[in-house]
Amino acid sequence: MVKRVSLWDAGCPVARALDVIGDWWSLLIIRDAFDGVRRFGAFQTGLGIARGMLATRLRDLTDRGILETAPASDGSAYREYVLTEKGCGLFLVIVALRQWGEAHLYRPDDAISALVDAETGAPVARLELRAQDGRRLAWSETRVEKI
Repeated sequence: MVKRVSLWDAGCPVARALDVIGDWWSLLIIRDAFDGVRRFGAFQTGLGIARGMLATRLRDLTDRGILETAPASDGSAYREYVLTEKGCGLFLVIVALRQWGEAHLYRPDDAISALVDAETGAPVARLELRAQDGRRLAWSETRVEKI
């Protein structure tokens, strides 16, 4: 097995973010947490992930401040996993991945879920990158500058 290399000290914020959430299990756990999954067994059942793998990913996400454990909401002795403020900051990442997948990975006749506005039931608009003055920006209209 190839040893994973840490990108934590990289000078690139994308590399550092991938060091924290860069495997598919972690992103799927975060997605499920946004969908209201809170218990170990529910994550395992929904994802079909091995117990050891799930335990490792949940521990890593907790250690890195994406999730935290809390007493079970039903008053039982169980602990639940909840998103922290840092974890909630990943919502746009999940939405961006969802929208990219919808646009590029489905045939027109494929069944698909929809992200909707909870208040109105209307589909959520596609994410767009905007300049500070409100102009829509394409990737070719941006650049990275070292500070």
